[in-house]
Formats: sequence, structure tokens, C-alpha cells
Amino acid sequence: MSLQNASIKVTEFIISGFDTINSPLLVGVVLLLIYVVAVLANLLNILLIIFDKKLHKPMYLLICNLAVVDLLYSSSASPTMIGVLVIGVKTISYAPCLIQMFFFHLAGVMEMFALAVMAFDRLVAISCPFHYHSYLTNTRILVLTYVAWIVACAFSAVGPATAIPLPYCYSVLKYNFCDYAAVIRTTCVDPNYYFNMAAIMRSLMLIFTFIFICLSYVGIIYFVKLSSKNEKMKMGSTCFNHLIVVTCYYSPILVISILTRFGVVLTLEARNGLLIGSILGPSLVNPFVYSLRTKEIKCKIIKMFRKG
Repeated sequence: MSLQNASIKVTEFIISGFDTINSPLLVGVVLLLIYVVAVLANLLNILLIIFDKKLHKPMYLLICNLAVVDLLYSSSASPTMIGVLVIGVKTISYAPCLIQMFFFHLAGVMEMFALAVMAFDRLVAISCPFHYHSYLTNTRILVLTYVAWIVACAFSAVGPATAIPLPYCYSVLKYNFCDYAAVIRTTCVDPNYYFNMAAIMRSLMLIFTFIFICLSYVGIIYFVKLSSKNEKMKMGSTCFNHLIVVTCYYSPILVISILTRFGVVLTLEARNGLLIGSILGPSLVNPFVYSLRTKEIKCKIIKMFRKG
């Protein structure tokens, strides 16, 4: 009897990615604390930028968009993982699982797009400082952001669209939540075709955005060399924030998505750890980088606490 004929009707999935952890409660509490801090920090950045008209400028709109993306990224998977570790709820229904898959991959794609657009913003600001506000207006930034979200939604919809028609033979997810690879492994079909398709799409987006960011910094370095010492320090400070964020996001993702396709073998625990790091790392680091290292936002936070 073929696997296709042995398919079952799956109404819920069992999450088994944390079964090998010795102290699940401790890990869950740590993830919960990181998640709560990340959510509060990103919400603070969003609210500060939305309600302060002085911050309604292209750079801050991009920071606000990044905070929204980080909020979605961390919230797409963290509650499920925390529920498994802290409460012991190891099941997730079929429809919520596919919804989680969509929003998780949507946030991942948008993180790449947001960082690429922010790199372009810094390039324009440094190469054309006197024309920056005429080239990058609030309206143009908002339109660019909306287009990025639409394109990201289209890419992310491929996952659920290809998973729904497939027959399922298993109901146990080997990973920590409902990402594409975890769901495809529960189907009755040969997963390699679907893994390769997803790997090609993700690799293209990773390579395109990463090369775009690198080329932007090549241009930035060129124009910085032509600037005075004081201007170099100021430019370096604004770009350093972005570089921290880029490094924090791309490091684990490049290991998972690209190096593993070239023969690097990761244990299940290592893959899960890198995946959690890629989700919560940027979501936690990004708001603090832009809060503590961006003068206007830092001043608003200080004033707010002084009034309190």
C-alpha cells in the first residue's frame, strides 16, 4: 500500500521539537521574558514614532516599519513555543498551523525587505544629503513599504497554498512550531521537491537583499571617504545601527538556509536553536539599537520617563 493511500485526515499537529530538552520550563521562562521585553520595546518605538509628528520623517517611518515586522516575527511563533515549554500545550490545530506558517514566513521576508530599504535610505542620505528629502519623501517611503508588504504576502502565500492540497501521513511536527519544512515533513509525498522549491525562493531573496545591502555599503564607504572627519563620525554612527541589525538577522539565517544546502549538517537541536535566535534575536536587539543609538528617539524616551 502506497503512502498516498495511507493518508490520514489531520485536524491538529503535535509539536515535538522540544522533547529532547532537559529543562523545558526554564527554557520557556527565558523565552517568555525575552519575548515580553521584545514586544514592549517594539511597541514603545512604534507608539513614539506614530504620536510624535516631529518623527514623521522617512528614516523614522522605516524604523517604525521594522518594529512592526519584528513584532509580527516574534509573535508568529513565540507564543506557541512558550505554550509548549511552560504550559505543556503540545498541539496546534490544522488551520491555525497554516496561518502561523504564513505569518512567520511573511515576517521573515519583510525583515529582509525592510533592512534592504533601510540600507538604500542610508545610501541616499549620505550620497545626496542636500536632495535627500526631495528624493525620499514620506509618501514615497509609504508607497515603497506597501509594495514590499504586498510582494512579501505573495511569496509567503506559496507555503500554505502548496501544503493544503497534499495528503498527510503524520501528525507530529519535528520542529518547534509550524514552519514550512515542519509541515511538509508530515505529508505523504517526497519532501525534496518542496524543500528545493522553498530553498530556491528563500535563497534568491536572501542573496538579492544581502547583495543589495552590501552594494549600498560599498557606495556609502565611497562617499564617506570623500567627507570630512566630523561627517565621517556622524555617518559611521548612523550606519553602525543598521549593520548591527543586519548582522543579527542574517547570521543565523544564512547558516540555516544556505550553508545547509551545501552539505553542512545541523542537528535538530542546533537548527531549532538557530531558528529561535533568528526570530527573537533581531526582535530584541533592533528596538534597543534604534532607541539607544538614535538621538531623537532616545531623547523622547528620557523625557517620557522624567515626566512620569
